[in-house]
Amino acid sequence: MDRILQEISAVRRKLEGMDNAMVALTAETRSMRLEIAGSQSQISGLDQRVTTVEAQAASWTNRDQELLHLCSRLTDLEDRSSRNNIRLLGIPEGTEGADIPSYLRDMLPKLTDTTFDPPLEFQRRTDSVSRDRMEKAALAQS
Repeated sequence: MDRILQEISAVRRKLEGMDNAMVALTAETRSMRLEIAGSQSQISGLDQRVTTVEAQAASWTNRDQELLHLCSRLTDLEDRSSRNNIRLLGIPEGTEGADIPSYLRDMLPKLTDTTFDPPLEFQRRTDSVSRDRMEKAALAQS
């Protein structure tokens, strides 16, 4: 009987050791679950951020394409606009007075014997370099 009690005692000690190990495993499992839940939350947050960045990148790509298109249109419009320009050289400085647009509107039809419809629109006066000297150039557009 003593031997049976010793065996039961040994089994009890082993069961207590297993119980302690089970408690430790349960605590470790709980800790791992918390870590996994935290990691899942972080992954979800990162996934949202990646989605946002991808959407912004797509938007920037679209804006980039739109900018290229607008630059192309601007170049085309500038080229088309310059085809209608009239560049006048050799006008003595000071003859136009203070009102250059009026001077051009009066002088050009007389010189060319032409009526401009729509009327000329004066844009600017610029310095232009010729072989002999620096001249003032008037730029008008019909």
